[in-house]
Amino acid sequence: MAKEKMSVTERHYLTLDKIIERHGDKPGGLIRVLAKAQELFGYLSRDVQIHVAEKMCLPVGHVNGVATFYSQFITSPRGKYTVSVCLGTACYVKNGQDVYNRFRELLGVDENGTTEDRMFTLRSTRCIGACSLAPLIAINDHVHGHLTVDDVAGLLGKYQELEAEEEAADIGAEPVRAAGHQAEVSPPN
Repeated sequence: MAKEKMSVTERHYLTLDKIIERHGDKPGGLIRVLAKAQELFGYLSRDVQIHVAEKMCLPVGHVNGVATFYSQFITSPRGKYTVSVCLGTACYVKNGQDVYNRFRELLGVDENGTTEDRMFTLRSTRCIGACSLAPLIAINDHVHGHLTVDDVAGLLGKYQELEAEEEAADIGAEPVRAAGHQAEVSPPN
């Protein structure tokens, strides 16, 4: 009789159970468990929160309260690229809100929204720590400064192009170039 292959999700739950056994009864254990769960699953879905609650003998409401209280935890699916638009004082004064609104318009999402293709998630932040580059954004770990509303489409185009190149490389084809890409915007590293 052939042994059935375990799915990735099933393996993640087994790994999570081991983390719960190791850290679940220690001070701060829930935070460690939720951090590992998010690392494994990408976000803390309702199902993952219920699993953690059951395994740790905690009310689901308590686990959800911790997951939603701390900003490091994500409770909905995220895109491959998280676009964090700074709306701190320096960026706001230099039209950061307009840059944010342009991202919302082009991506078709609201705050903490993710595009249907799960490529981009848009969020605002209060400070990225590089006020001299205001207004600025971070896309994952790449910071882009001195942005204008007119730069947004070109910047998104660069990331879409990068994604097309990665997909093309995976299948050995030529990438499709994004329309309207602006050369003056620095490409992601």
